Amino acid sequence: MNSVIEKEKKLNLALTKLKNLNFKNPDIKKNIENLSIQKNQLEIEKQELEERYKSLTDDYNDLSKKLGEFQNQEKIEKKKQTEFSEKIDELNQETDTLLDEIDKWQT
Repeated sequence: MNSVIEKEKKLNLALTKLKNLNFKNPDIKKNIENLSIQKNQLEIEKQELEERYKSLTDDYNDLSKKLGEFQNQEKIEKKKQTEFSEKIDELNQETDTLLDEIDKWQT
């Protein structure tokens, strides 16, 4: 119980000190104004940074999408190139076969 009374006395003393604070002190008022200006400036900078971050994120997503499209296109082109090479090989084999047949007929 004694500690409760002591705590109450300390709280009352703290409240009295808070009530007696003189906010008309020019230094305190100036510091509060400076802190308010700095707070506002930081909020503006934060908003600008968030907008920039969003813009960069959007750019990243767009570039990632384009990169994916280019990679898909590259795969398609490689597949076409492989198929084309296979067709050329088949034609070469058929040509060789035909030349062999022609040679047989001529001899």
